[in-house]
Amino acid sequence: MDELRSRKVEGGVMKDKELVSSVGDTPPSRADFAKAAEMRHRALKLHCYRMLGSLHEAEDAVQETMLRAWRGFDEFEARSSIKNWLYRIATNVSLNMIASRSRRGRMMPDQVEGPATQRPQGRPDTGTLWIEPYPDAELASLPDPAAGPDARYELRESVRLAFVAAIQQLPPRQRAVLLLADVMGWSSIEVASVLDASVASVNSALQRARAKLAAIDRDVRQAPMTDEHQRSLLERYVQAWESADLERFVALLKEDAVYAMPPWREWYRGRGSIGDFFGAVWPAYRGFRLVPVGANLQPAFALYTLGAEGRWNAHSLQLLSLDRDGIATFTAFMQPLAQRLFAAFQLPTIREA
Repeated sequence: MDELRSRKVEGGVMKDKELVSSVGDTPPSRADFAKAAEMRHRALKLHCYRMLGSLHEAEDAVQETMLRAWRGFDEFEARSSIKNWLYRIATNVSLNMIASRSRRGRMMPDQVEGPATQRPQGRPDTGTLWIEPYPDAELASLPDPAAGPDARYELRESVRLAFVAAIQQLPPRQRAVLLLADVMGWSSIEVASVLDASVASVNSALQRARAKLAAIDRDVRQAPMTDEHQRSLLERYVQAWESADLERFVALLKEDAVYAMPPWREWYRGRGSIGDFFGAVWPAYRGFRLVPVGANLQPAFALYTLGAEGRWNAHSLQLLSLDRDGIATFTAFMQPLAQRLFAAFQLPTIREA
């Protein structure tokens, strides 16, 4: 395993034909496997993230995948490419992790209950499995070379928080079929091999998954906007927060905007409702500072609040969805969930003034 971790891919992206010979030729070596595994580590982690809806579970899943593959390599007989073999293991590791959960699905607050009309009461709901954001730094060098030409979803769309939340509502095996077929662009034969299923059952599951996903009332596609428009909107957003200008902030929201703040169950719909909420809570803070970060290929910020000692303390991780008319949704991942997310995004929990 140490050899696997220490090897690096040289000379850029390798093609599959370089990773494994055909069955009639010399079988791949452990060196071939180490190179293939290193090259696909990030793509496999992203696949596990889409399956699991959790950054931390995805990391555990890909490490378990690599360990199982390394230990079982002597039994690998090159009946498929190393790529397919790794995805087979990663998919089944993810399915096993979902099956072992006390609660099978991860959710967003608006998938739990209706919008709130009052401020939250009590404590955050740490018992529910909440969907987590994914660092853009982990998406470097993607899209995955495994993605085929028939993939229905581009990388940007398939990693958006709304899409990840939507597919968590599919049964796990349907989710796996949809991801392998429509995101990775694999054939039904390849998907059937991964899941030890018949081609007919894969095609049936894919049709059901597509129908269920289409019926989920979530905006997973955003209207395109120019870079200049987006940059202007985000600059005004930061200025509104850092000057605590509530009127300016609310004006940036779409009329039907949605605000959620896991692990709190409460969420708010509509410019007026969101404005009332922040009008009540902002006065309790001494100041805000937003630091741009990358998450799910969407605009995102780490929010810090000014403490009595004059230092800026980690508060939440914000993820925004924009369109031409303003901010459509924004999600603030709050404490205690934010604490480990700041670590995962390699953000300090305290910033000096």
